[in-house]
Amino acid sequence: MNRKIPIDVVDAQGNSFYVSERKIYPRDVSGLFNRLRVAAVVWLLGMFYVFPWLRWDGRQAVLFDLPARKFYVFGLAFWPQDFLFLALLLIIAAMTLFFFTALAGRLWCGYACPQTVWTEVFLWMERWTEGDRSRRMKLDAGPWNGEKILRKGGKHVLWLLFALWTGFTFVGFFTPIVDLAARVPLLGVAPGWGGWETFWVLFYALATWGNAGFLREQVCKYMCPYARFQSAMFDRNTLIIAYDPMRGEPRGPRKRGMASVLERARGLLDKVTAYDYVFRANQHPTAADNRLQAHGTITFAGAGVHAEPLPKFAPEQLGDCIDCTICVQVCPTGIDIRNGLQYECIACGACIDACDEVMAKMGYPDGLIRYSTQNAIDGKPTRVLRPRVIVYGLLLLGLLVAWGWGVTHRSELIAEVLRDRNALYRATAQGTVENDYTLKLINKDNVEHRYRIVLQSDTAGIVLKQAPVIVRAGPEQVLSLPVTAIAPDSLSGRHNVRFQVERIDGQAQTSIDSSFFGPLK
Repeated sequence: MNRKIPIDVVDAQGNSFYVSERKIYPRDVSGLFNRLRVAAVVWLLGMFYVFPWLRWDGRQAVLFDLPARKFYVFGLAFWPQDFLFLALLLIIAAMTLFFFTALAGRLWCGYACPQTVWTEVFLWMERWTEGDRSRRMKLDAGPWNGEKILRKGGKHVLWLLFALWTGFTFVGFFTPIVDLAARVPLLGVAPGWGGWETFWVLFYALATWGNAGFLREQVCKYMCPYARFQSAMFDRNTLIIAYDPMRGEPRGPRKRGMASVLERARGLLDKVTAYDYVFRANQHPTAADNRLQAHGTITFAGAGVHAEPLPKFAPEQLGDCIDCTICVQVCPTGIDIRNGLQYECIACGACIDACDEVMAKMGYPDGLIRYSTQNAIDGKPTRVLRPRVIVYGLLLLGLLVAWGWGVTHRSELIAEVLRDRNALYRATAQGTVENDYTLKLINKDNVEHRYRIVLQSDTAGIVLKQAPVIVRAGPEQVLSLPVTAIAPDSLSGRHNVRFQVERIDGQAQTSIDSSFFGPLK
């Protein structure tokens, strides 16, 4: 009987290309940064789930109508001809990312990234059904029984319902959501959802369920490219979440009552000694560290470097870090921030809240882990508002102003002229020459307007037949109008003409250049 033996894919040196990740159980935390993160989650998800249901000018406030090739955003209608604004908006998004990353690190990842936002909500549901960190760990380690099935089943039911609601809302941005809700399969009116509607609801629900429920931090660590190139936008004056090793090392437990190093004679360590203690502590983890098995990249030493274990320190030699490992327990990516800046850190600030809470219980000043620059941590002069950040900010401001001005000052009128391709000209019995055109006129406004069409030319004698031409265009109506220009048959060759389209009851107007052809003599 043949048996399949699972093996890892390895390189020539026998190193595995894939390492199975242990599950991370983030501990709940309270504090300033947690409140900011919760506020960001509520605000962003509120916009996502509420905007499709809002009404504006009689239609859905935010609707991306792909079949009609129109985007509606709170009274603004964007047509295919407005693609420039979408391109500029993408440039603004990129510039915003550069600006905030250079200023304060991965704020996007910690507070606004969809992966972070939905993972936070899924964690809330996990805590409601399975309990706090220790109870979740015991539940996963224990045998399957009635309680475990009930709690796990309840969690997945909540996840699935929330994921389906997310997929439904996503499709509701592209299909009128009221109509979509009225046609919910098995619950709404016939004929139900179409094939593509059903596919995208289920696809987005499955993606939400998988990414926020199972993959979580692995999306940030292995799938998202931002973690890989963020260092190109960092420098030593970028605000990052950092541990102060000069104050915190050497770490270790102690009895309450010992004053902080800022208040006793020991004071701060020198930088070289402090970082040496951090590296040696990482190479030879304490019992508390071993239990957590925190892992991540180390930025202050190369591969293969070995260090001797730390000696046992007297209580008065210890730094302010009591080695409680709470900062690791609250980390959603499972790293130890005390090892320095690592690409897995999403700058959520949970470790700051946790450490400040522990420092308060010990009677120590907060800020052992804090938002700071690497220069400030190392005791060097620092400048957050530096030329790089100012240039990014000015460029971003300029792009925002340009985009806002362009959107508010764009014309609601689009006009194009197409010549008749069947003949250059047509001679008539009345002794004139006629050129036929098709005038395409689009009223992008949501109200009806009347337009006057006028022909201008530097050559005398070329006029519009049956001038003046006045047409009426309804809201967002596209008109295709046949127009004819005439001239005496004595006019020969090619002549430049211009069609002027102007709104009778307003300032909107546009002009289109074309050509008039007469007989070649």
